[in-house]
Amino acid sequence: MILEHLIVGPLQSNCFIIGDEQTGEAAVIDPGGDGAMILEKLREKPWKTVAVLITHTHFDHTAASDEVVKGTGAPLMVPRLDAPMLGQAANQARMYGLEVKDSPPPDRLLDDGDTVNVGKEVITVLSTPGHSLGGAAYRTSIGIFPGDTLFAGSIGRTDLPGGDYERLIHSIKEKILSLPDDTPVYPGHGPATTVGREKQMNPFLQE
Repeated sequence: MILEHLIVGPLQSNCFIIGDEQTGEAAVIDPGGDGAMILEKLREKPWKTVAVLITHTHFDHTAASDEVVKGTGAPLMVPRLDAPMLGQAANQARMYGLEVKDSPPPDRLLDDGDTVNVGKEVITVLSTPGHSLGGAAYRTSIGIFPGDTLFAGSIGRTDLPGGDYERLIHSIKEKILSLPDDTPVYPGHGPATTVGREKQMNPFLQE
């Protein structure tokens, strides 16, 4: 699998493109802004985009979903419990003094254990509520993409609507720290890390 990493939007969110080089199929994870840049990166291969995956529906992870969906024709896939917030992106952004477009409605609602095929790659959906009501992480053969559930040395905030600290810690320990220690973790903001590093070093996970 090929991994492309883009830092997008005013809140410097991580957007990822994962692609199966043999088939030319790709998925975009969290198009949080700068849609033209994301589309340009997809044209470089060129990739055939077969999924736009959202880890959670905060505006800094969905702001370019309308542009990317229209530019690729790919279906928008969203965790089921977070989907009702898709239409609130513009209102969320205004709280930060920003203007973004609302996301289009999802083409597919995702539940824990669902899979998404990208070429020969099978992406597994892991339900990880806590940062938001119904956020998800995406497990792939090259690592896990937890959105804002887990960061290098930190965890997602829980003071926004749908946030719950206890649920967040439970999600991290049950769904992410249970993976092999050498599993790469590609968070929604900041640098990559590994499961083992967060087990040992993350101060929020030492209880």
